[in-house]
Amino acid sequence: MSTILENMNTKAVALGIPLGVHLDLTWRCNERCIHCYLDHDDLGEMTYEEIDDLMTQMADAGVFFLTLSGGEPLLRHDLFDIIRRARALMFNVKLKTNAILIREKEAALIRDLGVETVQVSVYSHRPEVHDAITKVKGSLQRSIDAIRFMVSQGLKVTMANVVMKQTRWDYPGVQALAAELGAHFTIDPTITPHINGDRSLLKLNVSREDLRVIMNDKSITSAAVEDQFIAVAPGADEDVMDNIPCSAGHSACYVSPYGDVYPCVQFPLPSGNVRQQKFIDIWKDSPQLAEVRSIRSRDLPVCSTCAHVGGCSRCPGLAYMEGNMRGPSTADCEKSFATTGVPSANMLRKAAASSA
Repeated sequence: MSTILENMNTKAVALGIPLGVHLDLTWRCNERCIHCYLDHDDLGEMTYEEIDDLMTQMADAGVFFLTLSGGEPLLRHDLFDIIRRARALMFNVKLKTNAILIREKEAALIRDLGVETVQVSVYSHRPEVHDAITKVKGSLQRSIDAIRFMVSQGLKVTMANVVMKQTRWDYPGVQALAAELGAHFTIDPTITPHINGDRSLLKLNVSREDLRVIMNDKSITSAAVEDQFIAVAPGADEDVMDNIPCSAGHSACYVSPYGDVYPCVQFPLPSGNVRQQKFIDIWKDSPQLAEVRSIRSRDLPVCSTCAHVGGCSRCPGLAYMEGNMRGPSTADCEKSFATTGVPSANMLRKAAASSA
């Protein structure tokens, strides 16, 4: 995160402003990725009129960064009307898409409407691997064709690579492909449990040994690692103990296609619904968001005792999905250990319990 963004986020937290919102326009999708944490049935998505009203409320509340995602947002026939309205409200818009529906017309609209950046998931540079994950034959080539054309139109495109067992050694190939296409590259070493709480997707995570190799690969710049791990801090001083765990619920939140508000897409704690309340009332008065905001590093029974507390990328949402938002996030403990070789307090506790 740049210094400017860090300063913006710090001020937003201090002023209680929701600086960024991730809005899923639909959970419907034309791919069926094996690691996807969403359902794909339409259970009554918000209409354009509802989304228009919501975005107006968000602008009034101080939202600046707006991520439009899904599912596949291009399955909404009104997507470009939504983007046009979002830009009229002066949002900085990021679009997440698999891009297989993007042709010249769509790319031109994305460019002309002033979308800041487009993120496309590319799981492997090998078609047989990528297509097996999306379950759509030819999906890699279609995504590549769209990325190439968008870049040629001057759009900022990021290729996002989720690391899983099937693709664990393909990230250098994806990184090289991004460079060839003129796109940015980012890597995410974390599989997210299903939003309904089902944790069976975690079986797709790479092994501890493979994660260590990936996290210590010097060819991957720190800026290319999503939710990047920061090196272990020298000690847990008072300032560190007063830190907030992350921006979820503090300066950012997530809204589902059905109007449900959560602290983050990876933190499915129901906190209100914009079909029943005004966005700003949920943001300011939700008991669930108030609880999230009350937590500091010192309030984490295990993590506050950990050598990594000053630098860990601990996700409170993943901890919540493990059963306790004040508890450790096993995935982040593994990233910390893979990067530093120093076991987390949670890992030491589990080892002691298993040997007792």
